[in-house]
Amino acid sequence: MSKNQLSLQTKKYFQLQYSYFMWKSLAKFVLKNRLVLLFALIISTAVMGYYASKVELSYEFSRAIPSDNPKLREYQSFKKIFGNDGNIIVIGIQDTQLFKLSSFKSYKQFCNDVRNVKNVEDILSVSDAVEVYKPEPTEDEIMQELMGGSVSEKKELASRKIFSDSIHSQSALDSAKTIFYQQPLYRALMYNPETHAYLIGVKVNKDSINSSARVAIINDIQKAVDNYRSATKIDVYVSGLPFIRTVIAERVQDEMKLFLLGSLMLSVLILFLFFRSISTTLISISVVIIGVVWTVALIYLCGYKITLLTALIPSLVVVIGIPNCIYFINKYHSSYLNNPQTDDKLRKREALIDMVSKMGIVTLFCNITAAIGFAVFAFTKSDILKEFGVVSGFSIMIIFVISFILLPAVLSYLPSPKKNQLKYLQSKWVGNFLSRIESWVFHHKKWVLSATMLIVIVAVLGIFRLNSVAYIVDDLPKTDKVYKDLKFFETHFRGIMPLEILIDSKMPKVGLRKKGYALFQKLDSLSAYI
Repeated sequence: MSKNQLSLQTKKYFQLQYSYFMWKSLAKFVLKNRLVLLFALIISTAVMGYYASKVELSYEFSRAIPSDNPKLREYQSFKKIFGNDGNIIVIGIQDTQLFKLSSFKSYKQFCNDVRNVKNVEDILSVSDAVEVYKPEPTEDEIMQELMGGSVSEKKELASRKIFSDSIHSQSALDSAKTIFYQQPLYRALMYNPETHAYLIGVKVNKDSINSSARVAIINDIQKAVDNYRSATKIDVYVSGLPFIRTVIAERVQDEMKLFLLGSLMLSVLILFLFFRSISTTLISISVVIIGVVWTVALIYLCGYKITLLTALIPSLVVVIGIPNCIYFINKYHSSYLNNPQTDDKLRKREALIDMVSKMGIVTLFCNITAAIGFAVFAFTKSDILKEFGVVSGFSIMIIFVISFILLPAVLSYLPSPKKNQLKYLQSKWVGNFLSRIESWVFHHKKWVLSATMLIVIVAVLGIFRLNSVAYIVDDLPKTDKVYKDLKFFETHFRGIMPLEILIDSKMPKVGLRKKGYALFQKLDSLSAYI
């Protein structure tokens, strides 16, 4: 062996010894100051729990687009000029007997109930339809016209409700219905004569619909819908951007709780079957619960809200935190089992020190690589991906710190592990399974590599079969009521999702008027084409 090789090996040996000594010193520090560290962790978690309780849901679905995207900038400019979009909720029914007096009265009451909902500014419905007419000239006006005037031509048009409150008979309602069907404006806008479908447009206050009050608004409207459905046995369909956004956001919150609870329950089951110890299982679950609290608080402290992606991070913390606990506790048990010390206290202390000094660096690098893998999303131009990358990256490192402090500190207070808790270390089926995998790796290399290459090829072929879709309810199953309701409006009213077109005349104040009648004809042609 040359001098250079010997020097290199010596250098590596001292580096390993220094690293082991450093982690061993950290282990002793944690055990020596365990009470102070646990108290600090509990207090800080309580503070973070307060911030976690203040986190809000995000109702914006356009944040996946990069902030410097030209289309997004045009959209934001449009909103500055014409105000925010997405404040119209549509309600639809299909009833062949709507203009039967009893049915129409129930329908009209339903419209009034919706109109009386707090923060509903106005509604557009069949019962609110108006007729535009030219008032009949008075006798004086007729005389003035006969004498050479043109009063009747100058007289402005007027409007009146078609279905007035004075309608109390079927004949009066039939007459009003005839007038209503004679108004071409309402065809395909408020009713479909072929399918007997009718639409109610609900205008909601823009400030309220973009705040936390939107949930109460949607719930109150839904309550009126349910009452009408119960009274008439007629199916009612509800849709519109604010309704869909609210429903999906609420489902994100519910599914976040469901996924988190499911991952915790599955982790509890695996840990208990593996370690056969209630105390060990509870410690591990405490680690991930504290990590989840810190994660949700971090979302709030960063100025973010819960979105489709950030809602996944608490479950991600559970997935990262549980292996941390398994690494540490497994090393603690194996060190305790192999320690020849007869003094149980000293044996347990040395096992805990060995746990931190040996697995601390391993767990740290596992968490660092995972954190980097998720944190790269923070360098994208999409706001929603940036938030996911920032929060997930920090959360993974925080769960390591929590594991590093909580596990050795709490384990030092608990009794030494019993024999039944250490049985898994000598399990025959686990040993046989690992031996079989080892045999495959070393004695069947060609088969392992061939199978791996085949899987990779199939995966690459699958990647090329992926399609990009941007449907507004693409996350919902086809059997979901929100999806079915949206399809109802697409079938009977050709859809209800807005498409705004902005035309800039480049002529302030004068606008399109100076362009002449020909331009308005072209605009009308475009509108008819769309």
